[in-house]
Amino acid sequence: MSQLFVRTLREDPADAEVPSHRWLVRAGYIRRVAPGIYSWLPLGLAVLQNVEKIVREEMNAIGAQEVRFPALLPKEPYEATNRWTEYGDNLFRLHDRKGGDYLLGPTHEEMFTLLVKDLYSSYKDLPLSLYQVQNKYRDEARPRAGLLRGREFVMKDSYSFDVDDAGLQASYDAHREAYIKIFDRLGFDYVIVQATSGAMGGSASEEFLAVAENGEDTFVRSPAGYAANVEAVRREPGPALDASGVGPKRVVDTPDSGTIAELVDLLNERYPREDRAWTAADTLKNVLFALVHPDGRREALAIGVPGDREVDLKRLEAMVAPAEPEPFGDEDFARYPALKKGYIGPEALGLGEVAEGEEPPSDRVHYLVDPAVVDGSAWVTGANEPERHVIDLVAGRDFTPDAMIDVVEIREGDPSPDGSGPLQLARGIEMGHIFQLGRKYADALGLKVLDQNGKQVTVTMGSYGIGVSRAVAAVAEGTCDDKGLCWPRALAPYDVHILATGKGDEILAKASEIATELAGQGLRVLLDDRKASPGVKFADAELLGMPTSLVVGRGLADGVVELRDRKSGDKQDVPVAEAVTRIVETVRG
Repeated sequence: MSQLFVRTLREDPADAEVPSHRWLVRAGYIRRVAPGIYSWLPLGLAVLQNVEKIVREEMNAIGAQEVRFPALLPKEPYEATNRWTEYGDNLFRLHDRKGGDYLLGPTHEEMFTLLVKDLYSSYKDLPLSLYQVQNKYRDEARPRAGLLRGREFVMKDSYSFDVDDAGLQASYDAHREAYIKIFDRLGFDYVIVQATSGAMGGSASEEFLAVAENGEDTFVRSPAGYAANVEAVRREPGPALDASGVGPKRVVDTPDSGTIAELVDLLNERYPREDRAWTAADTLKNVLFALVHPDGRREALAIGVPGDREVDLKRLEAMVAPAEPEPFGDEDFARYPALKKGYIGPEALGLGEVAEGEEPPSDRVHYLVDPAVVDGSAWVTGANEPERHVIDLVAGRDFTPDAMIDVVEIREGDPSPDGSGPLQLARGIEMGHIFQLGRKYADALGLKVLDQNGKQVTVTMGSYGIGVSRAVAAVAEGTCDDKGLCWPRALAPYDVHILATGKGDEILAKASEIATELAGQGLRVLLDDRKASPGVKFADAELLGMPTSLVVGRGLADGVVELRDRKSGDKQDVPVAEAVTRIVETVRG
């Protein structure tokens, strides 16, 4: 350890938001270069390579073959699939000295597709699965949490190529099983959830999430096994309601009702119902957004949701991608003077209503509603006049939205979409994502082969990603404690950390002797031979997080050394003569 390139820190880095970031920096595993960009030091690189080793072993086991593409890529393939535009500001773009357009690859669907197109032309060449482990680049607007959300990161991406959908399903299933084995070996708690495909496109999509309180992703699960990322939860609308008993809509004065709670209180005071009290769920609030498309076009969107619910921005982003939603600002309201902020109702959103067969005008406000807003449902909503609302405005009778959109926040206890019980909310870190891409990229780039009948058919593809560098942080996040890192044995940089504590050459000599014997048995050994106090060595051992430690110190005079387990904290004295055998047995199980 006196020669190891490491410097442990006693203070947390100023920008550390989550435990994994704090401990990886303090233990000398990584070092910040710029926001979202980190250098890997020897200890961190060893963990990263252990993750890569596990990934490669399981990918090779299903017959996938490794390739390596450049990170610097030409514009043209991404232009052919429209992702040069769709990626927007997340793409690192640059010019060469001749003015040519290039990008730093965020993902490589186009490259894999073109490679197979270049070399294969027959159904006899398929099925095929290729993968790479490589650095990726995305210009994150808000890089945070150390390795969990960076601008440069290591990713394993693999792609399957099949003649038909049955082949795609088989490839997808094989990758799914490989992922289960990978994440089981990495040693953290994870869950497989339904997911959306987003800008990647495709149909079937699942995420592998590491369960973590500090995770950026929210997912839901039911007691009977339903699990989904919140973006992928889809609530089906109920049947239409009978509104024959609902009277005509009526506009009422609602002074001092700037919030839903104030409106409900006023309704119960001035306009009470006969059957029950008004609640926030009886109101329909219309939330306005500006959709910014990759080409810069700005589009007005109104979303009608029950007043007891809020729009979940992440769910909305997933639904409208590649466009990005922004809050409706003063300049946006200036374009639509009929919209009265705080009192917007569906009737004001019919600006420029579209006749059947006609294209909508560019300045039309598109109006989408929550699945709860079924035909026949009656609502209290804005009257498009300050301090006035409409009571008994009936969907399908008094207004007709363009479509439904399911983007409200999912709550603890909401019913599961598959009827399997109430939903529970949890947080996680996205570690893997698998897609059935289908023919999106093959169509765009002309990847076809001759089938058994000599007819050209478009190849169908799957895409499968694992965040390799993110896995280092995810494991650290799930296993660390208040003293430092605590690596599972498969990922630890060293199998055993030997601490020579105490004065005298005999202690260091015996520690060195044991280290040499263990290395001869094929174990990875870190020997703390520094001229430092026992307290410093113990603190560093807990900070660095090797699964097994051996303390050679005062007990040597009595013929014993102390064996420590980092995870459990157990300590036991072991005769010096048995130390090597006991450690080898511990490491090899």
